[in-house]
Amino acid sequence: MAILPGLLLALILAYGGQYLSHLIGVDWMGLQKSPISAIMMAILLGIIVRNTISLPAAFQPGIKFGLVRILRLGIVLLGIRLSLGEVGEIGLKSLPVIIAAVASALLIVTYLSRRLGLTSNLGTLLAVGTSVCGATAIVATAPTINARDDEVAYSVACITLFGVVAMLAYPFFAHWFFDGDPFAAGLFLGTSVHETAQVAGAGLVYQEYFSDPAALDAATVTKLVRNLGMLVIIPLMSVLHHRNHSDGGEAPKWWTMIPLFIVGFAMMSLLRTVGDLGDQPFGVLSPETWNSIVGYTKEAAEICLAVAMAAVGLGTSIRGLITIGLKPLAMGLFAALLVGGVSATLVTLMY
Repeated sequence: MAILPGLLLALILAYGGQYLSHLIGVDWMGLQKSPISAIMMAILLGIIVRNTISLPAAFQPGIKFGLVRILRLGIVLLGIRLSLGEVGEIGLKSLPVIIAAVASALLIVTYLSRRLGLTSNLGTLLAVGTSVCGATAIVATAPTINARDDEVAYSVACITLFGVVAMLAYPFFAHWFFDGDPFAAGLFLGTSVHETAQVAGAGLVYQEYFSDPAALDAATVTKLVRNLGMLVIIPLMSVLHHRNHSDGGEAPKWWTMIPLFIVGFAMMSLLRTVGDLGDQPFGVLSPETWNSIVGYTKEAAEICLAVAMAAVGLGTSIRGLITIGLKPLAMGLFAALLVGGVSATLVTLMY
């Protein structure tokens, strides 16, 4: 199969990250638990391989499959960790922060992009990618505003660069800034890191370093709620574009912008909710069997996400960032810091 070479490479790097984490932290440092995140090591290994070895084109389908399909499967399986009540509670608490962060990025980034002399399309793509859903939002928005290929490439590169940096740095900042509060940290990660994959990676790094899965749960739910902003933001950007331009494509239908993995996550949460009701889950399972199923599903989710994180590294080209230019790069950095600053401020004030 075409996906096997790249997928196997991502799997090897995921386990390589685990091996290096144990080797450095346990074998070399003599500690009972390694302070080195296996997820972080997998990402770094992927970046090193991508930027030092010329991978054949045969690896690309598998890397993309890991970054898209395996990631989404992992997100769906994460739903087993939370009941619907817990998902709803996190979602409602995160909504004000999400709205403020998204609105700030859309308004300020779009305005400043024009002042810097960037094209209106590039400014729009940077604003949408930073505020809502990273490269997914950029790719979905581009045809509705007739964006050029280079504008799409520049904006995706900026989102990738600063999203990866945030994924690796923000877990430590969040733990320090919010005094070890995992919910506040997760809410911050879910609203300030760009891509769904990067949010999952940041949550996993936090979980591994600080031994608290609550941050990953909060970050995941917050990001999924944030992703639903595409339902409003992309048609809005299209309408605003058509007010100033007579050409351009039509906005996509609203139902095509609902990521199916969000539905899958909710269904897994529903399954957990029903399974936890009563003394005999689903009327046929023993509590011990149900707990084992939940445990194995959680492990499978983390394996999928580890493979996806290795694929994130394999998809990060440092050479490709050189061609961006200083102005888009500066705007991308400002956008990332803006969303992070708004998120951190609101989380501190509200929670």
